[in-house]
Amino acid sequence: MDADDGLTGTDLDAALTQLYRAQWAPMVRLAWLLLHDQGAAEEVAADAFVAIHPRVVDLVQRGAAAAYLRRSVVNGCRSRQRHEIVEARYRRRVEQSVDLPGRTTASSAEAEALAHVSGAALRAALASLPQRQREVLVLRYFCDLSEDDIAAALGIRAGSVKTHGHRGLAALREAVEVQR
Repeated sequence: MDADDGLTGTDLDAALTQLYRAQWAPMVRLAWLLLHDQGAAEEVAADAFVAIHPRVVDLVQRGAAAAYLRRSVVNGCRSRQRHEIVEARYRRRVEQSVDLPGRTTASSAEAEALAHVSGAALRAALASLPQRQREVLVLRYFCDLSEDDIAAALGIRAGSVKTHGHRGLAALREAVEVQR
């Protein structure tokens, strides 16, 4: 912000407060639908609000703040998922070590119980989709965004949104029918 743009710190704070009130819950919901972890979802949403802070007045004036936040949340979720993949690879490598202390041959009672609590068949089928298809379906059907808004949030073309959506729905349909 330039000193001659006429905006004060109070204007910035007011714009951010208003945006936070309107968009916090939708951004946390979007992140939760992609991550299935409330704490991580709130952290990703908070990071998106921190990132928007320096340019919040301009984005609000242009009507682009919600789209910016959605894109930040989706990108944050992607980063989080990539990090979890790296961690999982490391844990598998460590768990396969022959000298691992306390090594057991069967999974624990807690692990078995959690395996049965995993949720509905639709959520499992959604989780099995490729990342882009899952993102398109979540943004379309859970966040009720248009194809253009989804394209902007994911940084892809509207035609790609249609393709990923069609393929994702077909895969979901097949997965759910197989489980019946």
